[in-house]
Amino acid sequence: MKALKLSLVIMAAALLTIGLGGMAYAFHNGGVANCESCHTMHNSSAGQPMFGGGSSSPNPKKGTVAQFTGVNYLLQGSDQSSTCLNCHAASDGVGHGYVVMTFSTPSTGNPPLGYSPGGDFAWLAKTYSTSDASGSRHGHNIIAKDFSLQADATFNKGPGGNYLASELSCISCHDPHPKARIDSTYTLVYPKIGNAVPPIYQYGSYGDAPTATEAVGVYRFLGGSGYQPKSVTSPAFVADPPVAVAPKTYNRKETSTDTRVAYGSGMSEWCANCHGSIHNDSVSSAFIHPASNAARLTATVTANYNAYVKSGDLSGGQKTSYTSLIPYEEGLTLNADNITALKTDAAGATTGPSTGNENVMCLTCHRAHASGFKSMTRWNNDEFVTSAGAYAPPSGMSPTEYQAAMYDRPTSKFATYQRSLCNKCHVKD
Repeated sequence: MKALKLSLVIMAAALLTIGLGGMAYAFHNGGVANCESCHTMHNSSAGQPMFGGGSSSPNPKKGTVAQFTGVNYLLQGSDQSSTCLNCHAASDGVGHGYVVMTFSTPSTGNPPLGYSPGGDFAWLAKTYSTSDASGSRHGHNIIAKDFSLQADATFNKGPGGNYLASELSCISCHDPHPKARIDSTYTLVYPKIGNAVPPIYQYGSYGDAPTATEAVGVYRFLGGSGYQPKSVTSPAFVADPPVAVAPKTYNRKETSTDTRVAYGSGMSEWCANCHGSIHNDSVSSAFIHPASNAARLTATVTANYNAYVKSGDLSGGQKTSYTSLIPYEEGLTLNADNITALKTDAAGATTGPSTGNENVMCLTCHRAHASGFKSMTRWNNDEFVTSAGAYAPPSGMSPTEYQAAMYDRPTSKFATYQRSLCNKCHVKD
């Protein structure tokens, strides 16, 4: 009985710390979390299997595994993503920064509840047209058996690269045992045998500063150069994590104000770890849209972005032009002053590009996890976003789902016949 109580105390403490401040702030802290929250040594507690399954289980989302019988890597879920989603999935996603999937999947006509910048993985279970391919076109198809998420049925490798769809999980991108860290000189360092680096004491996602003796983690503890989980055969990463700062409150509707993640540099280069041939500096070489540190916004595009309000309306100004539907990188590399500047912008700045150093990146058009639209885009790329002053959802998608996919923006933010938001940069409407 004592063992059961201890296990429950540990679990409760982990869940409480995850919930502080609406995000996983005291749990990961930019580094590896407590081992027992992700692993079980023997699948046993107080003489009973921890993987009990069924409604009486401590966590009924888990499958059934016999006592003293575990799964690969001693995980608490059937696989890597299921283990992550044991904490990062919930039925009430709004307000919880750490929730990246609404579970169980909302019924027909009802949207997922998450509004984090990366998007809600529950969109993968939503199909709205024949081209949606059972929802798989809505995002990264992570494999999470306990949450009914399967490998991509269309692509066997990530587009433009060699990362196997059969190996895609949360830890394909996020290092659960983070090695990369930022030291007091704002240098990205990795621990390795034969040298010493400072320990991680705090997140690096929110602009927290390293100290003389402690490091901060990298943005969203993304895998860095050389990262390759033991469970995969796909190629190891070659690019370091990007420079970015997120606001500490970010899983929220954007009805009246945008949630701004201030991207500095390196996002497209990092995405190229898996999607290399899609990465491009200019349109001249491969006739694909540029997305990289070198894909600077031209003076014309900068002027377009700042002036564009909606179809036909170019009355906007640089001080209020920013929209999280079309974010960009600010061209800022890793140093103390730049992190401070990014932290200021992440606090809710509405200003658009102005320096000439800003660039297009992968997340300018796509969400990192999933969206309500094909190709995991931030907006519907059919001809019209709105029609006659109302949202124009794809076939099978309810107006409520469409508005949620637009992060609850009212249609008044757009023209009565609003065309694709590619026009924010290109103004062809």
